[in-house]
Amino acid sequence: MRHGFANKKLNRTSEHRKALLKNMLNSLIKYEQIKTTLPKAKFLKPQADKIITLGKKETLQTTKILVSKLQDIKSANKVKKTLSKRYQNRKGGYTRIIKAGFRYGDNAPMAIIEFVDRDLEAKRVDKPKKDTIKEAPKTEEKKQATA
Repeated sequence: MRHGFANKKLNRTSEHRKALLKNMLNSLIKYEQIKTTLPKAKFLKPQADKIITLGKKETLQTTKILVSKLQDIKSANKVKKTLSKRYQNRKGGYTRIIKAGFRYGDNAPMAIIEFVDRDLEAKRVDKPKKDTIKEAPKTEEKKQATA
């Protein structure tokens, strides 16, 4: 019988599971929406809600706990400054899981996990804007520079 076993094992060792959870939490906080398999999304949802609840408390101790759980100061600051303010009046249920069909290769059930009132611009955090992209020097200029 499975009495007292709280989490799914996800076919991973405990260290791998902890690293997977930490990386998925950081990605969810950074992009506010990620696509993953359904069991991983169900594993991530309560942990993400606990992180947001922890971020709502304005103490040094909660900041230290956030940094230790996330291992990323930028993510911890985003939780403390933006996400906790966004969900100040909400009592819980900060994330939602949307089923997204099945993966082509192995037919695994896929899901999208996202924050409820997410920022739509957060998905484009790493993409450079068109104005800031520098054009590569042309081949003629390269030949002159090397000669």
